Amino acid sequence: AISVALERARETIYIEDWWLSPELVGFLRRPPYFNQEWRLDQVLKRRAEAGVQIYIIVYKEVAAALTCNSLHTKQALRDLCPPGTPGHGNIHCIRHPDHNVFENAGDMTFYWAHHEKFIVIDYNLAFIGGLDLCFGRWDSRQHPLADVHPDGIQNEVFPGQDFNNNRIMDFQNVSDWKSNQLSKADYGRMPWHDVAMGVIGECVYDIAQHFVLRWNFVKRDKYKRDDRCPWLTMEGTEGPDEDLVAVQRPKHPVGGYTHHPISPLSTKAGRIQGTVHAQVVRSSADWSSGILTEQSIQNAYCEIICRAQHFVYIENQFFITATGEEQSPIHNLVGRAIVDACVRAGKEGRKFRVIIIIPAIPGFAGDLRENAAMGTRAIMDYQYKSICRGKNSIMGQITEQGVDPKNHIFCFNLRSYDRLNRTPGMKKQEDESGIKYQDIQRDEAEEIMGGGMIAPQSDSSDEESLRRKKTNTKEREKAVDRKRRFEAARGKVGLQDSATSVDSIAKDAMLNGGKVSEEPWEGDPEGEKENFVQEELYVHGKLLIVDDRIAICGSSNINDRSQLGIHDSELSIVMEDTNLLPSTMDGQPYEAGHHAATLRRMLWREHLGLLPAQSLDASSDPNAQPPDDCPNDVQEGETYEFVADPLSDQVWDLWCGRASTNTDMFRQLFRADPDDHIKTFDDYQAFLPKNNIKQGHLHDPYMPVQEVRQKLDQIKGHLVWMPLEFLKDAEMAEKGLQVNAYTESIYT
Repeated sequence: AISVALERARETIYIEDWWLSPELVGFLRRPPYFNQEWRLDQVLKRRAEAGVQIYIIVYKEVAAALTCNSLHTKQALRDLCPPGTPGHGNIHCIRHPDHNVFENAGDMTFYWAHHEKFIVIDYNLAFIGGLDLCFGRWDSRQHPLADVHPDGIQNEVFPGQDFNNNRIMDFQNVSDWKSNQLSKADYGRMPWHDVAMGVIGECVYDIAQHFVLRWNFVKRDKYKRDDRCPWLTMEGTEGPDEDLVAVQRPKHPVGGYTHHPISPLSTKAGRIQGTVHAQVVRSSADWSSGILTEQSIQNAYCEIICRAQHFVYIENQFFITATGEEQSPIHNLVGRAIVDACVRAGKEGRKFRVIIIIPAIPGFAGDLRENAAMGTRAIMDYQYKSICRGKNSIMGQITEQGVDPKNHIFCFNLRSYDRLNRTPGMKKQEDESGIKYQDIQRDEAEEIMGGGMIAPQSDSSDEESLRRKKTNTKEREKAVDRKRRFEAARGKVGLQDSATSVDSIAKDAMLNGGKVSEEPWEGDPEGEKENFVQEELYVHGKLLIVDDRIAICGSSNINDRSQLGIHDSELSIVMEDTNLLPSTMDGQPYEAGHHAATLRRMLWREHLGLLPAQSLDASSDPNAQPPDDCPNDVQEGETYEFVADPLSDQVWDLWCGRASTNTDMFRQLFRADPDDHIKTFDDYQAFLPKNNIKQGHLHDPYMPVQEVRQKLDQIKGHLVWMPLEFLKDAEMAEKGLQVNAYTESIYT
């Protein structure tokens, strides 16, 4: 949808992102080898050459803590259209904030981030949600882990650093986008679950207004004397209302003033009225936007949850919240709203559920047992104390008021499995050629990603640039030769034209996807076992759905960083559909909002494995088109009707049953962690696979392959229970240099 919408831009593009990878996410269509024109940088370059003005704001990270490399992003985008070429001067990219500890230590802006993720195109449509335009985010609903292709590496789906697994290794030197030290032949990737909205209508203007305010604020703060960054004025906020978007009128305005939209608002699609009432909400403050503190996201969450009558459904990357003033340093009160809604329902005798889906482990590299993982353990500790540990937790507070929280609070994670298609024939090919598949995966990334640009260095001399260019040319020549020798080895070892085994079996967990026990495999069946892998499915969406009537989607996590307003800056959208959908709730006739209800039904069917796997080619998928093209395809049918009633016993039995079976199978096959069997660090040591078993692989190399296959057959969808007893008898985050009174707010 984004690739189509960007390609159609005629006047302006606004992009605000926490992390933007110019070279990669443009592979908005896969496989990348066959869709190289859809690299993000190439799409933006074409639009700039066509005269479109492109404005991009990226978060300037703390380099010691994060690997985003926003400097590379800014330089790479600015260098797309060099002086003297079409489009020069049409791409404007700025970063914020600066991290001067002497200026910012007092209000802790040294640690806070611009966390919004949104795009506005021509003031006609916008995208808003949890999805960054960066490495590791592209995925499909079957969430494959494997990306090994014995039939030809040109079929790979996740080139270079887009293939990532934070449990094993964090992103390394992201400006070298083709580099990946993680071998696809040995490990699976970490799959990604996210949610975003494509919107049209009057809310597009509100999203654009937030961007213009931020742009002018950063212009004043950092780029006042930079003529590449104009002041932006905006129709509807002229004259005395200019302050709403931080326009300033110095005597000598460097960069001048540019008025938007270029064509009048009266010509825009914003005047089109749909059936969804939408309100843009944000977390913003003086450091992030130059305004008084706004926490309308937290206000919306608390108000909507408090009014809930039937269910609250949450997908979020984090869940750190308080039920009152006794949980310092946590201050957001989303937890109190959940307690109040559950207690009211319990005392009234109503069936009421709060269903929470979060990642099993926040996606930072490292073994949870190591000191380096102290920050991750601190986050998990705060989450457990928010949910179930201690009298001030959500469950503790519900219990204190005479209601059983086990009737109301349910927490889940997501997990996926796959099989690396490293066939015996491919191993022979490696031996014959003397070249490892990992070398070829880098060479492929060099071929399809290295052609756009060489990572620029702003302080390099012409002589250095020439030397670097020659070095890159030699590297490419070597890469071409390696690929040639590797492919030549295919014939020498007598490989067939195509492997009989499929490149991914993740589809088998989905509707009509097949059975693992019936998947073909070349060579010794027992040799297949070393290729089965699992990994947590990382939940990155920030979504709330209540009573099938109202939804919130955006960039905001459930933690103080996102909810308080004075920390990370965020943008979300509240949506309530006036188009009512005849439905049922707990067996009774019910009028649901079409938007919220159909969104939930799609998500629940994905998690339950009640939707078919997706094709890599989404060009004919209505759900992958811009919002002004066509309505969503909600895939009506038997499974659509089955999940219609979110409180039905049949749905709940299947939901909990699949979560239980999946949890058991991942435990039996892989010893997937975290797990309820791990209550201390000694338990942790005893639970994990032994004998140097690779991360994510089968824990018992002696289990018969047919037994492995039959157990994998039982896994459907991706739901697993969140292990609420994990490390409950251990000190998860001891106070020290990493976790203390000064750093607590970073993790919460």
